[in-house]
Amino acid sequence: MAPRQGQAFHRLTVRDVEPLTDDSAAVTFDVPDDLRELFDFEPGESLTLRRVVDGVEHRRTYSICAPAGAAPRIGVREIPDGMFSSWLIHQVEPGETVEVAEPSGSFRADPGSPGRHLCIAAGSGITPMLSIAASVLANPASTVTMLYGNRETTSVMFAEELGDLKNLHGPRFDLVHVLSREPRDVELFSGRLDADRLRRLLPIKVPLAAIDHVWLCGPLGLIQDARTVLEELGVAQEKVHFELFFVDEPPPTLRHADRVVEGVTSEVTVVLDGRTTTTPMARDTTVLDSAQAVRSDLPFACKGGVCGTCRAKVVDGEVEMVRNYALEPAEVEQQFVLTCQTYPVSDAVTVDFDA
Repeated sequence: MAPRQGQAFHRLTVRDVEPLTDDSAAVTFDVPDDLRELFDFEPGESLTLRRVVDGVEHRRTYSICAPAGAAPRIGVREIPDGMFSSWLIHQVEPGETVEVAEPSGSFRADPGSPGRHLCIAAGSGITPMLSIAASVLANPASTVTMLYGNRETTSVMFAEELGDLKNLHGPRFDLVHVLSREPRDVELFSGRLDADRLRRLLPIKVPLAAIDHVWLCGPLGLIQDARTVLEELGVAQEKVHFELFFVDEPPPTLRHADRVVEGVTSEVTVVLDGRTTTTPMARDTTVLDSAQAVRSDLPFACKGGVCGTCRAKVVDGEVEMVRNYALEPAEVEQQFVLTCQTYPVSDAVTVDFDA
């Protein structure tokens, strides 16, 4: 992953808000010529949006659903009482401007490299998959098999666009819809896209020995089931890439909780964009939350250990990271952490966002 600089936000004009289902929409942005290079994206990347409500800044990250080279477009599914998603779907209109940061993320496909791709998605997890599939299929030497799980036909996001991709690319794009609350003609396609169904589906639909890349996106349960089954079926771990939008469970408790005493602090140094700031931080507050009091330019989005936006490297001292759904094992071994899930433990700690 390339070094992440402080997030710069730009005001982009909304070109279109297109309803997809009763609770989802696609939002397309116009990019002025002077920002075009900054907003060139790779399939699978995301956009972080910023909004200030009652003086409080909020950020959300949404995956890009457009093919590489097109105008940036995000897929948004409404969350009940969602301050951001409801606003985007029901209130934002074409012609308005929204604060948007440059594309980011490590969930990226290379359309120029031919290969066999397997995409497994559920619900709004289809958003980056649409970008990946449409982009890699532009290479005539590539193929895509996509397994897409939903409750019923009416909840399928991008149904028409997926159908258009199938019509355009024929046998190079194998699309399988699996519905949990609507019977299908084939029993195997009726039910949840869980471990048992994947064990039965994958050997039938996919030449796993020949797969070059596997892309997973959806709820935590789907990701865990898919990774387990793929490992059982002999797919190498380095071929499997995954992304989560959210995790619907509380973070684990801090293993070093006995060291966290009210009033005890650590001297934490933060390096970002070449600038160093040192300040005392409470040991029962995350590095990100504490550091934001003195560095408002720190990159963040979900604060749930999912998106990886707040990634930094611990170059000195000891910390404890309680949740990680974004970093690869090799990154963790190299002392990278998600600062939104990381607590200082030693008397002095240095984290480098530029590493």
